[in-house]
Amino acid sequence: MSIRLRLTLLYSTILALTLILFGLALYFVQAQWTLNWLKNDLSMNGDRISQSILFSYTHPNQQEPNPPPPPPLENLSSNQAFQGLREREIVRVLDTNGKLVASPSSTDQTALPLSAAGLRALQDKNVWWQIASTTDRHLLIYDIPMVQNGQVLFIVQVARSLTERDQSLAALGRTLLIAGILAIIAAFGIGWFLSGITLRPIHHITQTAREIGDESDFTRRVDYSGPNDEIGELATTFNSMLARLQEAYQRVSQALGLQREFVSDVSHELRTPLTTVRGNLALLRHDPPLPAEEQADILTDLVDESDRLIRLINDLLVLARADTERSLLREPVLVRPLVEEVCRQARLLDRRQIVEQAQDVTVLGDRDAIKQVLLILLDNALKYSQGEIVVTAEAAGKQVVLSVCDQGSGIAPDTIEHVFDRFYRGELDPSVPGFGLGLPIAKALVEAQGGQITLESQVDHGTRARVQLERAD
Repeated sequence: MSIRLRLTLLYSTILALTLILFGLALYFVQAQWTLNWLKNDLSMNGDRISQSILFSYTHPNQQEPNPPPPPPLENLSSNQAFQGLREREIVRVLDTNGKLVASPSSTDQTALPLSAAGLRALQDKNVWWQIASTTDRHLLIYDIPMVQNGQVLFIVQVARSLTERDQSLAALGRTLLIAGILAIIAAFGIGWFLSGITLRPIHHITQTAREIGDESDFTRRVDYSGPNDEIGELATTFNSMLARLQEAYQRVSQALGLQREFVSDVSHELRTPLTTVRGNLALLRHDPPLPAEEQADILTDLVDESDRLIRLINDLLVLARADTERSLLREPVLVRPLVEEVCRQARLLDRRQIVEQAQDVTVLGDRDAIKQVLLILLDNALKYSQGEIVVTAEAAGKQVVLSVCDQGSGIAPDTIEHVFDRFYRGELDPSVPGFGLGLPIAKALVEAQGGQITLESQVDHGTRARVQLERAD
C-alpha cells in the first residue's frame, strides 16, 4: 500500500469518525430537545385538562348553587363538559387501581399503557412520565394523580403521539448518513488529490534516484524549489549524499585509472629487463658455446638487469607501503642532525659540493620517512645537475621547510605538473638511471605525515624541491 493511499485513508478515517461523533451528538441532542419540548407542552396541556376534568367531575351540574356530591366515577363519560374536550392529546381517566373508567371519545376506549411502577408512583401522589408503544402508535404519556382532601380521586392520562418526532428524527438520521457518506467520498477524492501534490516532490526524488542509479550519473541533483520543510530537508540531504557519492565515485574512478596505469607501467618496466635476461640466458645455452669473453659479458648484463629488477621491486614495495600506511609516526625529530647525516651519505656517492644550511628546529614526523624523502631529492639533484647543491631547513611559522636546490637544466612548465606521476620520466636521456618512482614515493611519504611537497623550477636555472612539515612546539 502506497504512502499516498495510507495518508488518504487515514485522513478519510479521521473525518469519518469526526462526522459519526458529530452526527450522533446532533441526533441525540435533537432527540432530547424535541422530547423536552413535547414534555413541557404536554405538561401544560395535561395540567389544564386534568383540572378541567376535576372540575367537571366535582361540579356535574353547574346550575345548582349547592351542587350535590359527585356521582360515581363511571358517570364521568356522560358529562357534557368532559365530552366537550377537544382531544388534541389522547386523554384517559383511570381509577386508583389503574382501570380505565372514562374517555372523552366514546369511539376509542383503548386503555393507555401504565406500568406497575408508574401506578405505585401515582398512588403515592406523584406524576409519572413514560414512553410506550401500542399496536399502531408510539406515545409520550403524562400520568397525573388527581388529589383532593389528601386522597387520590382518579388518575388522568394525557398522551401525545411521537410519530411526527420519530419521522423528523428518522429524516435527520438519513440526512446525516447520506451527507456523511457524500462528505467522506468527497474528502477521499480531495485527500487523494492533495496527498498527490504533497508527495510529488518525493516521487520526483525517487525518480531522480532511479535515473541516477541506472545511468551512474552522480553529477545530477534533485531540483526542489518548495519550502524548507521535511521534504525540503530530504531533498537537501539527498543532494548532499549525491555530492559525497560523486566525490567517492570520482576518487574510485581515479584510483582505478591509476591502478590500470600503474599495472601497465609496471608491466612495461619489468618487460625490458626480463626480456634482456631471457635473451642472455638463451645465448648462454647456445650450441656450440660462445667464447668465454662473450659469456662473461652476458653474465655481467644478467647481474646488471637483476640489480635493476631488485631496485624496481624495492621501489614498488616502498610505494605500496606509503599508500597503505596512511599515517606514519608523529614524533619530534631534530632536523639539523638528520640533514647532516643525509648530506654525508650523499657525498659518499658523489664528490660534488653539497652545502648544508639547517637551523636547530624540530618537526613532528617519522625520522626514517623524512630521511628517505631527502635522499630521493638529493639523488634527483645529483642526476640532473652538475653544480652546487644546497640543502636548507628553516622554521616558517608553525611549519618547518626543508628544501633541496640544484643548478641543473630545470624542468619545462608543461612537464613539471607530471613529475609526481608514477613511472613518469621527463628526460629523454636513456642513460639516466631510474624508473620515475622517486618523486611519487617522496610525495606519498610526505603526505602520510600531514605535509606537502612542491617543485619550483626554471629552465636553465635549476630546480628547488620544498617539503613542508608541522613544527614541534
